[in-house]
Amino acid sequence: MYLLYRILTAAGMLFLIPYYAWRGWRRGEPAETLRQRLGRLPREILERAAPASDGEKQRPVIWIHAVSVGEVLAAACLVENLKQRYTSCRVFISTTTETGQRLALERLPRAEGVFYFPLDWMVAVRRALRAIRPALIIVMETEIWPNFLREAEQRGIPVIFANARVSERSFAQYRRWKFLVESLFAQAMKGATLFLAQTPEDARRLVAMGAPEEIVKVTGNLKYDAEPPASGAFTAWLEEQFSRQERWPVLVAGSVVAEEEEAVLAAYDIVQRRWRRALLILAPRKPERFPAAAAIAAEDGWNVVLRSRLDLSVALEENAEVLLVDSIGELAGLYRLADAAFVGGSLVPSGGHNILEPAWFGRPPVFGRSMENFQDMAAQFLTARAGIQVSSGEHLGRVWVQLIENDAVREQMGRAARSLSERNRGATQRSLAQIAAVLEAEGCPA
Repeated sequence: MYLLYRILTAAGMLFLIPYYAWRGWRRGEPAETLRQRLGRLPREILERAAPASDGEKQRPVIWIHAVSVGEVLAAACLVENLKQRYTSCRVFISTTTETGQRLALERLPRAEGVFYFPLDWMVAVRRALRAIRPALIIVMETEIWPNFLREAEQRGIPVIFANARVSERSFAQYRRWKFLVESLFAQAMKGATLFLAQTPEDARRLVAMGAPEEIVKVTGNLKYDAEPPASGAFTAWLEEQFSRQERWPVLVAGSVVAEEEEAVLAAYDIVQRRWRRALLILAPRKPERFPAAAAIAAEDGWNVVLRSRLDLSVALEENAEVLLVDSIGELAGLYRLADAAFVGGSLVPSGGHNILEPAWFGRPPVFGRSMENFQDMAAQFLTARAGIQVSSGEHLGRVWVQLIENDAVREQMGRAARSLSERNRGATQRSLAQIAAVLEAEGCPA
């Protein structure tokens, strides 16, 4: 089965390379992006990853792969702790998405370099592995790339899957296609060194998909260990503007995806009818969605202000109704300004996003029914009465009104949300204990 996969991926490059070139051109990506996906890394990465010259002490390389924004945020505490504990090690970060790349450059300054993960083509994978020469590879969550895992195994490079999870939807798809992919997945997963699962259910699913039971450990969710971002210049400016202009209530709808904007705007309309000085901070999940979300809000008659066009030396427009955050990395800190919040990717079948970000600031997260990617977390919040699940834009609007009107309920739920996020900390240290054993076996003592 693996041989067939290898042949198909090699043949698929005839179509994938032109596709990525065309997509990159449409998005305005530099040609360097495609070169990195083909395993040709920038000169500065090659120089920083190069072995030490004669007479110098070797500095082992740890390669951490974080697909996009969520994985980068989950990796932050891990990177910081690895750099503190293994001072001689060099850490490199790869991402798959542009947003992940930007956030990694901003949030992981202690990494020696950030680059794009290679396509799962034998030639690209070999180039990247030769360039980085890792002593250890850590893959955030569960990105199973058979060629990558095979090449790492043949080179004797241990691969650890940290914060590993398998959503109910992904597991259902696996079972549907099990007759076709079972042997390929089992072969690939047996090449891993460890799977550090978020929950016992994730561990069970990983074993069912072919991971040897003895290498699957439950260490918890690293996202609980993330630190709330400090209040930046933009957040501080907004807070001053809201106070000066008596803007209230402030609603923050973050990580909103395509086909969800209309529902959020309908919910905001319900709030605006009661409080004319309300303001909606709308943050689309993906940069390519910024223009469309702004257009939808404008077509609905809202006065839209773009974050990218704000001048922080002058006042916010008095008649602004929707502030669209068309930037990367600023959303999490904005939840501290919210009187009521919503975490998107959940009113449509998208799997949900991280509901811990509003909880950090004592804001109870409101989210939709599609939370497959955060199923355990969502269940804990609902059980603890620390969050609210809604089924539609109209339902979201009613919940927002209830939270704004009832200070006692909102504050009680906010305290429960913060307490729940704090109680679940510790996954980083449990994961580090497992990672340390592997590193020390590879000759990388603390």
